[in-house]
Amino acid sequence: MAEDSKILLSPPHMSGRERELVGEVFDSNFIAPAGPMIDRFEKAFCATTGHKAAVALSSGTGALDIALRLLGVERGDDVWVADLTFIGGVSPIKFHGANPVFLDVSPDTWTLDPTLLANELEKANKVGKLPKVVIPVDLYGQSCDLDRIVSVCDQYEIPVVVDSAEAMGTRYKDRHAGKGAKFAIYSFNGNKIITTAGGGMLASDDKEMIARAKYLSQQARQPVPHYQHTETGYNYRMPSLCAAVGVGQLEVLDERVRRRREIFAKYATSFNSISSISMMPEASYGASNRWLSVITLDPEKTHVTPAEVCSFADTQNVECRPVWKPMSQQPVFKTERFTSTGVSTSLFSAGVCLPSGSAMRDQQIERVVLAIAGSLKRF
Repeated sequence: MAEDSKILLSPPHMSGRERELVGEVFDSNFIAPAGPMIDRFEKAFCATTGHKAAVALSSGTGALDIALRLLGVERGDDVWVADLTFIGGVSPIKFHGANPVFLDVSPDTWTLDPTLLANELEKANKVGKLPKVVIPVDLYGQSCDLDRIVSVCDQYEIPVVVDSAEAMGTRYKDRHAGKGAKFAIYSFNGNKIITTAGGGMLASDDKEMIARAKYLSQQARQPVPHYQHTETGYNYRMPSLCAAVGVGQLEVLDERVRRRREIFAKYATSFNSISSISMMPEASYGASNRWLSVITLDPEKTHVTPAEVCSFADTQNVECRPVWKPMSQQPVFKTERFTSTGVSTSLFSAGVCLPSGSAMRDQQIERVVLAIAGSLKRF
């Protein structure tokens, strides 16, 4: 790779083992969303995360779609979700005709604010308008404070579906991120810390629910020789070829997390002398996988915007992006309710995601640092 080639935000990082496993699928001729490799991937995933059961699906969005159906979300229901997230963690709410209600995040973690959640649930209970489901989000690899969130929701018998799409390999207290909710969803999109070339996982300790999820993901086909259906399902099952890639990727997950944390630490050291830059904080209750290294710009110390940083970095062949645009600011959700403390809006106006791929060399990290520092001088 040329030293001046484009440094991408978070490209896939293959170990080489994936090619061998894909070959096994070809040898078995299970070139379909069925076969032993999918079972193998699900078992390896559960061994890694501690979940009792999981079903491999075509995307994290599909996993959330099925989870909401299993929990009985219907037209007119409210589903509360963290405002600072990706649309794939919200659109399934609309699939079911329900209403997303956005809640702001904590400045200390950038994830759903448990105190705000508790206050809003108390208000909603008084007027008889509790949500059907609450969806906290593990953002950029940082786990939400899941125990606090589940404890608050348990008071009102509200199930929690945690969006851990960005959190494979993240630790929350003494366990893997996502474990402890009714359901957890994970993504293996091509830009995630490990990938299946596109795909997701729905996980839970409720084996019966996961069995039903698997049934629904295969068009809800009845176990009879002919095609018979008593309800409609989905075509959401993960193909065996993708599962094979996933098996290989799980084998190197710890290495990928270690390297991404190293990259974050190198950025932190390099930017330590630039007073206008702060690194994304790490919650005291866990260890982020640092899927993406994220900085914020202090508007009192620089007039440079994230858009200007990204634009200048692009001229240096470095890909940077603003943090997620809050869902409450998306035109498609302009009529939905939002309880704001100003945090997600502030983070969007100040945040920049930096290249964080685990295959990055130290020289490339230095190029990114020079591009960011140069942008602050350029404008």
